[in-house]
Amino acid sequence: MILKGIAASEGIGIGTVRVVITTPKEISTAAPEDTEQEVARFNDALEGFCADTETMAAELEQAASEKEAGILRGHIQLIRDPFVLQQITDEIRKGLNAESATDRILNSVIEMFRATGDQLTMERATDIADIKTRLIMHLQGIEDVDLAKVPAGTVIVTEDLTPSMTVGITKDSVAGIVTASGGYTSHSAILSRALEIPAVLSVQNLLDSVHDGDTVIVDGTEGSVILSPTDEEIEKYTKKAEEFQEMKLRLEAFRGKPSVTGDGELREIVANIGTPADGVIAKDDDAEGVGLLRTEFLYMNRPSAPLEEEQYEAYKKVVQTFGDKPVIIRTLDIGGDKEIPYLNLPKEDNPFLGYRAIRFCLNNHDLFQAQLRALLRASAYGNLRIMIPMITRVEEVREVKKLRDRCIEDLTREGKHFNPDTPIGIMVETPAACMMADRLAAEVDFFSIGTNDLTGYTMCADRGNSQVADLYTAYDPAVLRSIKRICSCAHNAGIPVGMCGEAASDPALIPVLLAFGLDEFSVSHEKVLSTRYNMSLWTRVEADHIARHALARDSAANIKRYLKDKVKRRISR
Repeated sequence: MILKGIAASEGIGIGTVRVVITTPKEISTAAPEDTEQEVARFNDALEGFCADTETMAAELEQAASEKEAGILRGHIQLIRDPFVLQQITDEIRKGLNAESATDRILNSVIEMFRATGDQLTMERATDIADIKTRLIMHLQGIEDVDLAKVPAGTVIVTEDLTPSMTVGITKDSVAGIVTASGGYTSHSAILSRALEIPAVLSVQNLLDSVHDGDTVIVDGTEGSVILSPTDEEIEKYTKKAEEFQEMKLRLEAFRGKPSVTGDGELREIVANIGTPADGVIAKDDDAEGVGLLRTEFLYMNRPSAPLEEEQYEAYKKVVQTFGDKPVIIRTLDIGGDKEIPYLNLPKEDNPFLGYRAIRFCLNNHDLFQAQLRALLRASAYGNLRIMIPMITRVEEVREVKKLRDRCIEDLTREGKHFNPDTPIGIMVETPAACMMADRLAAEVDFFSIGTNDLTGYTMCADRGNSQVADLYTAYDPAVLRSIKRICSCAHNAGIPVGMCGEAASDPALIPVLLAFGLDEFSVSHEKVLSTRYNMSLWTRVEADHIARHALARDSAANIKRYLKDKVKRRISR
């Protein structure tokens, strides 16, 4: 039997299942006799939680690296947020016990993160859930889960691998990780990749199908879990594991090398990041810049919008990390579905087609201009570029440019340092922007194709809806034709075009994107070297031939089958 999920950490793991269940005891609803004593009990548990978390972080730093330990240290910062702590203590003083108050407030934070619509931010909800569970367990006197002593060849199966659970895990003892939830950018995925342990996430019916002691194969490259494998399957996947290790060595040869096609055409491989700390990780992984910095992290989990100065410092930090390399920063991309109380966003029946991103910003000039001013000021420290999301009309771009010009006038009058020629571009992620790409290209300095939203809007399919999952694919001829048109319009206007989204690092799509003339590939930092390698496999003539034959097919399934076969043949040569 084969279970399917998200391929989150590449490699092959073969081993014996250990099912891990981590839940606190049922929370009592009894009110405390003395609310101030209850606040003190909460504070004692908080200090214990933070001390244990710092110890875990130090252990994780030894097992992986400082950047992975930073995920756990980030938990300390999150729970020590004055706004969150004040809310919890207020609830206790209103008559809730510490466990109930912690549960209520952190659940509200979890829902706020999940409501953003941004995949990276949504997955940060897992960190809050981990904090909530562990803090409540501290209040209940329950010790943290310790997976450091599992025997070699263990495959961990759990609802979700939280950062705290990874402490003590090593690839010498853990052969694979399988979870019922989590996405590619979740911290469970990030930590799995850092520890170099194969992982498959979001496997449906996982805990009903897999039991302690089962033998399984975890294919973290294809996203499959094989239950009770035969001897022939074990032999087959053992060979695949050896081939995977050989490929890892091959990819290391591309570190520090230019990103070129098989015949020497230069391209750019940059990273998608969510915070300044992610920028440091991306640079370490050999990214040639940043293709997308999401700025929503500055606006989340707080009582009011960030001031200009705070934004400026954050943007400056990323720009300084990359020196003269490009850093593309996306302006605020929020929508009517996001639970950010201080923005007073209206409830909408269909928020993804509603009051979001640039539509919100153009109706909130003070907030938007604070961000534009911060971006312009940060441009003095490197190669910063401003990118506007969710564009559908030329008028929107012109209005943004007017606000930008107003900010330039104000900053000049104030004597602030900035680059007055800071490039401004747009995300092309709607069918409207695709159809108007020729006119839009005349208004901006660059395009970046947002393949996730472009695919969803083009195919009228929600990527989170399993009922229409077969429609949500960048291999669909309608999506590929859209990408081709966007690239053509950009080049006809003499501006570069990039792409952010999983499609940019898909080995099977890379020759097609090269044929379309894509200039910049913005990928997750772990995919930089593999994207550079896959790019080197194709000359322009070969890529053109493949793209022509792919677009001659009229279904996503046929296109995908054709392209994957071509890549397989090329790699095996």
